Amino acid sequence: MSLSYHRLPTSALVALAAGGGGGDVIRRLADAQYSKHLVLLRGVLSAAQESGHPQAAEAAHAYDLLAAAQRQDPTTAKTVIGHPAVGAWALHTVRALRGGTPKPGAEPRGLCAVAAAAAMRTGLPADIEVRAAGGAVVLPSLGTALVNSGPVVLRATGGTAEITSAGRRIQVPADPHQDGPGWLAVRQISVGPLRVLVDDSDPFRMPAVPDLAPRLDASEVGEWEAAFQAAWRLLRRHHPAVAEEAAAAIRVIVPIARPPHGQRSSSSAETFGAIALSQPRDVAVLAETMIHEVQHLKLCALADLVALTRRDDGRRFYAPWREDPRPVSGLLQGSYAYLGVSRFWRQQRHLAQGEAGIRAHAEFARWRAAAAAATATLAGSGQLTPAGAEFARGMARTLGAWQGEPVPEESLALARREADEHLARWISAHGPTPPW
Repeated sequence: MSLSYHRLPTSALVALAAGGGGGDVIRRLADAQYSKHLVLLRGVLSAAQESGHPQAAEAAHAYDLLAAAQRQDPTTAKTVIGHPAVGAWALHTVRALRGGTPKPGAEPRGLCAVAAAAAMRTGLPADIEVRAAGGAVVLPSLGTALVNSGPVVLRATGGTAEITSAGRRIQVPADPHQDGPGWLAVRQISVGPLRVLVDDSDPFRMPAVPDLAPRLDASEVGEWEAAFQAAWRLLRRHHPAVAEEAAAAIRVIVPIARPPHGQRSSSSAETFGAIALSQPRDVAVLAETMIHEVQHLKLCALADLVALTRRDDGRRFYAPWREDPRPVSGLLQGSYAYLGVSRFWRQQRHLAQGEAGIRAHAEFARWRAAAAAATATLAGSGQLTPAGAEFARGMARTLGAWQGEPVPEESLALARREADEHLARWISAHGPTPPW
């Protein structure tokens, strides 16, 4: 499988540092992440062969099939190879093969399921044995087949595919994103012009996040779709630049357990293109959450291309949005995310009235100040590379331009009170923090 060399132009770095970037820059980052997946998949095969792993022959057969699928239809094969869970599986498998702590399922023959999914999507004829675990075979980006014990074989012929196990035959639906007998699909939801996958079954859909939600039922999927459609309309109408970035960055939604209050969300460098979040409660908060996680996705992808921080020296810093001390890398991630959050509320505050308007102005006031303060901490830490220092200066320029924008006194007071309460809790738990 062929690889490309990736380099971002200076103009892209400047745009990203200012907090934006646009769809074209995010697509560049996504292309680099796709190449990362290709490297990891090749790494699985190489590490299995070099270590004499008993599954090396299976992995080699699967790799050849995957390469054939890529030749058959590169664009369609990319949807499987670039699927977030595929990158996470490959990363954990390479680590396990190199002596790391193995995660269940992080083994070379998992490449067979990736190849099978690519063959199905591209219409490439295939006949391949795939791994079952706990009575299920997961085909990344497509769905899960509920199988019997013993060998499991997938046969794909053009536009159809069936999965056979001892005494059981499962016909994958013509639209694999629809459930069928013995088949639990990775569902799609329509978000504006996009179709976003809801991955609630792949064990590698978000390995870094605990409390993943169980499989959604049909009514819950409908609720998620309605919430995302509403958030998309809000972004497209009032935050078009942000909507463009979200459309380029988000391809998979991973549901996580719903907290008693508020919304939880997360993303990971292991799973570019995926965001994990609890069931949405409020349209504006969902839109804010999408922006927050897109900022993380952008920065994670950029950090794979450009070193922004130095080796961790053990120091930890106050982050005005966290209850725990953060390393410089974490502080940079949070600062960049809240730069995006500030940008959202800077516009959104003019759309709300009454109590909602007071809260929206307070959100802008609090997070513009918090992100600016944390960015100043970054600049003085000595832990940024030259590229990271230049990136922080770009962030500071954007945030600095917003500090003088007028905010109603009631909202300013609310923002200051909440910021002071957070700092007091942090000091109570961790002791005095160095000044910003």
